[in-house]
Amino acid sequence: MLVLASSSPRRREILSRFIGDFEVVPSNVEERCSGKPEECAVELARKKAREVHSRVGGTVIGADTVVSVEGKILGKPKDELEACEMLKLLSGRVHRVTTGYCIVHGGKEMTGAVTTEVKFRELDDELIRAYVETGEPMDKAGAYGIQGLGGLLVEWIRGDYYNVVGFPMEIIWKLRELGFRVLSR
Repeated sequence: MLVLASSSPRRREILSRFIGDFEVVPSNVEERCSGKPEECAVELARKKAREVHSRVGGTVIGADTVVSVEGKILGKPKDELEACEMLKLLSGRVHRVTTGYCIVHGGKEMTGAVTTEVKFRELDDELIRAYVETGEPMDKAGAYGIQGLGGLLVEWIRGDYYNVVGFPMEIIWKLRELGFRVLSR
């Protein structure tokens, strides 16, 4: 049994593109940590995977995505004001999107992290307000979703696009190495 320890519709949708049979069991882990972005993302992913595995067993995938600029982690905005502040901070700059993952399988843990660089366009206040008013930024690290309207804000990326969405292809590849069938329905 393969289990995704996440309530993220984006992670569910990406996993379902490559692997047809899995269950979704959201973790009860609070998504807060401090430290370096990569360490933080991996630690939260590990906590999520372990917590769900303790309840349901099987092979469990935990993942957590953090957005950082100059080492400062930008989580999910608490409100529209914080979303605007995050987007102003990212405007015209390169930031890093890091997804940590943990796969609990057969009594062992496989962990890792994937980082993608993202460059935002110069954003004016009018565009930032209009984007925040759509509601899209409110449940996303860094206050944007590249796969939606937030794609307009991005000038370029260097690395795995799916990582920016929150579920890097490295996880799919690791599942394949563990014997899960990919690209089959």
